[in-house]
Amino acid sequence: MKKPFHLIITLSALCLLACNQTRNTESAKQYTYIGWQGKHKVDTVCFDSLQMSDPFILADEATETYYMVGSGGSMWKSPDMKMWTGPHLYLTVDTTSWIGTSPRIWAPELHEYRGKYYCFVTFTNPRIIVDTVPNRYHVQRRSTHILVSDKAEGPYQPVGDGNYLPEDWSVLDGSLWEEDGVPYMVFCHEWMQTVNGMVDYVRLTPDLSGITGNPAVLFRASEATWSREMQSIGELTFGMALEGYVADGPFVFRTGTGRLGMLWSSWGSRRCAQGVAYSESGKLAGPWTQCSEPLVANNAGHGMLFRTFEGKLLMCLHRQSLDMENPGPRRPVLLEVDTSGERIKILGEYYP
Repeated sequence: MKKPFHLIITLSALCLLACNQTRNTESAKQYTYIGWQGKHKVDTVCFDSLQMSDPFILADEATETYYMVGSGGSMWKSPDMKMWTGPHLYLTVDTTSWIGTSPRIWAPELHEYRGKYYCFVTFTNPRIIVDTVPNRYHVQRRSTHILVSDKAEGPYQPVGDGNYLPEDWSVLDGSLWEEDGVPYMVFCHEWMQTVNGMVDYVRLTPDLSGITGNPAVLFRASEATWSREMQSIGELTFGMALEGYVADGPFVFRTGTGRLGMLWSSWGSRRCAQGVAYSESGKLAGPWTQCSEPLVANNAGHGMLFRTFEGKLLMCLHRQSLDMENPGPRRPVLLEVDTSGERIKILGEYYP
């Protein structure tokens, strides 16, 4: 049956309006490099001279280059991990979105996945308050987003337009894990909102542009016997003495025997500590059992694993002085590790 002429005109007008709205929305987006805002001169420095929190290294076989990123939004490159050039900008985001023009950038991770490179990165906009915890903290808008690039060095742009997790959650330190062909994001629901920090996970869509289903809790920071309540050890957070347990920096791995493990960090008796948990089911859903002692206890944490081009398995994490009065900057540290058995073992510090 033929449609009336006026209906055809109306439908055409609606289609044209929708196209124009899409164009206007796209044109309103402003993809801009963000991150490190210091001098724009690129330097070459030795590994021991680098200062960085939450370091993460991608060993890219395609370019035979190591790419190191960390909180703050800078990237450093090296062919051998001895000398590094940088800092380089590599993140581009829509600065008209909630992220804004000057977000805090925390804990980026670079992953090669199905022919592309992905950056899992946490943004904070301190101007937006999403929750208020009584006698505690005004919770700022903070969440992990996923960006994509055809090259390891970037530029990385958002995969999708939406938010991955609830807008009123304070979320950080998202990490990629694939299980049975399904991608997941493992992340922390921040202790400054939940008091007892949580490590959660959520299933991602195949192209990593969104989530499928609802997030679920894997474990809480207080479940580790070595984890210390922040007030009990005299730690201040942004100048505030807040009670609670920190969960930070999850990174999932498998041992040589197929056992599923997770690196994660909290605060212990010697300040920041690198912990380990293992899944009793061998699956991401757990249940997870915590090791009774931290893997690294001397004010170091936020660890991740990678293999060098020569095949050595290394852990990269940050470390800081134990001097509470003058701790100095955080610096990346490399440790050689062995995962051939049931548990991860530290073999010693690795010097490039």
